[in-house]
Amino acid sequence: MKTGPRIITVANQKGGVGKTTTAINLATALAAIGERVLIVDLDPQGNASTGLGIDRRDRISSSYDVLTGAMALEDAAMPTAVPGLSIVPSTLDLLGVEMEIAGAPDRVLRLRNAVRASSQRSDTYSYVLIDCPPSLNLLTLNSMAAADSVLVPLQCEFFALEGLSQLLETVEQVRASINPDLSIQGIVLTMYDGRNNLANQVVEDVRAHMGEKVYETIIPRNVRVSEAPSHGKPAILYDLKCSGSQAYLQLASEVIRQERKLRAA
Repeated sequence: MKTGPRIITVANQKGGVGKTTTAINLATALAAIGERVLIVDLDPQGNASTGLGIDRRDRISSSYDVLTGAMALEDAAMPTAVPGLSIVPSTLDLLGVEMEIAGAPDRVLRLRNAVRASSQRSDTYSYVLIDCPPSLNLLTLNSMAAADSVLVPLQCEFFALEGLSQLLETVEQVRASINPDLSIQGIVLTMYDGRNNLANQVVEDVRAHMGEKVYETIIPRNVRVSEAPSHGKPAILYDLKCSGSQAYLQLASEVIRQERKLRAA
């Protein structure tokens, strides 16, 4: 039986699909029901850190320090304005980390080793969510090696299924070579505009191909969700009543039901 936190990586090799927005709002919703949650920001752009109000000047420690072994995971974590939610922020140092650890035999396992070492020292977190860069690189492989499952945000647009098949291939490769227990947590359809016939076709196609792996909740295009990061807040805190926030709360309740089933199994 696995001990330690449940680790979910939020990944898509394409940018602009709502990946970071999904990570921070799902983490906020989990924290709101009393879970102790850590986000690990593995994207050099640092959008999850900015979106949770962590100023670049305040990022004294970062995921770079964790991957290079300079700092333990729990020591690199910073509290956020959301009670129960911490973050290991990202800095631009991450841009060079692949070159630094490329020759190390454990280069793909750095994050997994750090999470395991942290959970042996304390049981601080019940969930760790990893926000990946929008590419399939060494950082993404580290996140998949460390994770129990992959949650895939998928934009309702023409090339959605093509990108999904590439990501699923990578998951299979990771499962075969590094992490046999890795599973698909689920696929969440994002940036949906019901007035767009193509968006409706994408929803139908993804559901036809992936079946129950696709969450019932669909995240709509929403101005308030887009505005929230510039205020350093998750959408759920910025405007709870907007359609985007309500959708993320529904998604969180689906994830929580799914998690309860897994724990009971």
